[in-house]
Amino acid sequence: MRLSMAGTLAVIIGITTLGFALVLSLMNSLSLISLVVLVAAFNIIQWLIAPYMVDVLYRVRPLGVAESPRLHRILQELSHRSGLRPPKLMIADLPVPNAFAYGSPITGSRVAVTRGLLSSLDEEEVEAVIGHELGHLKHRDVQVMMFASFLPSLFYLLARSMLFSSYYYDRRDRRDTSGLALIGGISMLIYFVLLLLTLSLSRLREYYADQHSVSVVDDGARKLSEGLAKIVSSTLRVRSFTGGSLGISGFKTLFISDPDRVAKDALDLQGARMAGSDSELVRSILSRRVTWLDNLLELFSTHPNIVKRIRALQS
Repeated sequence: MRLSMAGTLAVIIGITTLGFALVLSLMNSLSLISLVVLVAAFNIIQWLIAPYMVDVLYRVRPLGVAESPRLHRILQELSHRSGLRPPKLMIADLPVPNAFAYGSPITGSRVAVTRGLLSSLDEEEVEAVIGHELGHLKHRDVQVMMFASFLPSLFYLLARSMLFSSYYYDRRDRRDTSGLALIGGISMLIYFVLLLLTLSLSRLREYYADQHSVSVVDDGARKLSEGLAKIVSSTLRVRSFTGGSLGISGFKTLFISDPDRVAKDALDLQGARMAGSDSELVRSILSRRVTWLDNLLELFSTHPNIVKRIRALQS
């Protein structure tokens, strides 16, 4: 899995380098360099202050040891097994069951669980979820995805500026703006390819974090499989109760499960809850067939298809 992640990142960097070479040959290099510096500075600042934004957006606060001593012991033990300094344990006042790892050099590393997660999952399943989040910290996924996301955003801004300039000058001054339009079109194509690769990298990091959880949690494959299945089914109930709006999609790449995929993933769980036990719920998911449409939709998702993800855990 590490080789796949490294290979995907290498392809992203390679396409970016070729794209820069092509665009530089078509436009003034100084303006492109200025754009690179501007976007890089914006991304670095965003990375540094993002934890504060997450805390406000998702109503996150520190979870005191006295409030949940067992959860703190679990975090301490799994951090030791992972070879990490224990991150700060946080709780988000959200009804949707989920968890996420985040942080910056200013705030340090943090692992947050939602109120809905603690009420929907058993303690052993919460343990496996925390193991998954520690995997993200172990593999520095926050930094990796920040770097990977910077590249397509750069070409997107370049495409927007070139296409807007070509339209503006053509309408106002009747200039020949075919060169600007060509640069904008090429940049938009490069952006789309990089976006698909970045989403693929995001899905790979989820698989890799799952593997980490299995490696540090006793019977981790079973616990995380059952936890993921219950997260999807419980999120669907919360979404139905709130009229379909969860209000948590702003940083959805942070979460262990993509809230925007829950409606589709829940189709794989229909009828399974009638079986009763968590193990039967997982077996029902494993029996589902992944269609070509599932694979197509997955291309545009930050998280893997729930059926494929649990199959990977079981294997």
